[in-house]
Amino acid sequence: MEYRVLGLSGLRVSTIGLGCMGMSHAYGAPADRKEMTELFALAVDMGYTFFDTAEVYGTNTNPHDNEELLGDALKPFRDKIVIATKFGLTFDKSSECGPYPLIPNSKPKSIRLAVEGSLARLKTDHLDLYYQHRIDPQVEPEEVADTMAYLIKEGKVLHWGISEAGEDYIRRAHKVCPITAIQNRYSMMARWHENLFPSLEELGIGFVAFSPLANGLLSACYDVKSVFNPQNDYRATMPQFKKESFEKNKPLLDLINHLADEHHATPAQISLAWMLQKKPWIVPIPGTRHLCRLKENAGAVDIKINPAEINQIDTALDHMDMSEVFGGTKIK
Repeated sequence: MEYRVLGLSGLRVSTIGLGCMGMSHAYGAPADRKEMTELFALAVDMGYTFFDTAEVYGTNTNPHDNEELLGDALKPFRDKIVIATKFGLTFDKSSECGPYPLIPNSKPKSIRLAVEGSLARLKTDHLDLYYQHRIDPQVEPEEVADTMAYLIKEGKVLHWGISEAGEDYIRRAHKVCPITAIQNRYSMMARWHENLFPSLEELGIGFVAFSPLANGLLSACYDVKSVFNPQNDYRATMPQFKKESFEKNKPLLDLINHLADEHHATPAQISLAWMLQKKPWIVPIPGTRHLCRLKENAGAVDIKINPAEINQIDTALDHMDMSEVFGGTKIK
C-alpha cells in the first residue's frame, strides 16, 4: 500500500481507502458481522488505514449498524488508522424501498448530538475526519464551520470535511474553519466535480472519491443478467444497471477492458489508477465485502498510467455516449 496526505492538512491516509457502507446498507442484506470483522483485520494487515462510514449506514431495525460494526472491529487498531464518519442526514423511509429521500439537518444542536452518538458507537474519544454528509439549505456554511471549529477545539474532531459540496459553499466554510477534504461522487462515469479541482488545489483541500467504480459497474462483476433485490439493494433502481444501459455503456466498458489488457490489470484497477494519476491528493474509497476485491483494489496503486495516456482517456470519455449514472439520492 502507498499513502497520501489529504491537501495541506497533514492527514495521512492509505492511497486506497475502504468505503464501509455496503457492509450494512444499500447493497442487499447486511454482511455477516464475524466475516466483516475478519476482513477489517486483514485490511489493516494489508496497509489500509482509511475507513469510511456514516451514522446513517444501517438498516430499518438498526440504523447505526455500520458505525457499531466499525467500533467493534477496528478497536484493536484504533491508534493505527483513520476513521471518517458523517453527520447531518436522516432517511425518509415512508416509501416501500430505497433509495429513500434524504432529510438534512445541520443545525448546531443536531451536530453536537450526532458527534456524541458517533463517538460512542465507534468506541473512540475523537473522530479523525468528520463530514457534513449533505448540505442543509436551512443552515449557512459559516454556522456549520463554526460548530466544527468548536468541536475541533474540544478535541472531539481532528479534521472536518463536506460531502457533495459546491465551490461557493466550500470557500465560505473554509474561511471559518479550514476544510481537510471534500468527499464527492467521482468515477469515469461521474466527472462533474472535476471543475472543483483548481479551487481545491488553491485551498489545499483533499478530494475523497466515493463510488469510484460507479457503484460497482466498472468492476466487471455485473452484466445484463445481474438482478438486485428492490427491497434492500439500491442498484435495482440505478440507471447504469438497467438492461439497456449495458449496451449503451459498451464503448466505455470496452475502453476499460482494453486498458486493463495493456496494463496487465483488472478493469477495477484501471478505473482507480486513472483517478489516482489525476492529482496526488485524490483518494478513492471503493467498498467491498470480499478479500479478493480488497486485494484487487489495493493493487491499483501499482498501476501507473502516464499523463499523456490520461489525457487520451479523458478525451475519449468526453466524446463517449454512455448511460446516466446514479447521481445521488433525492434531498427533501
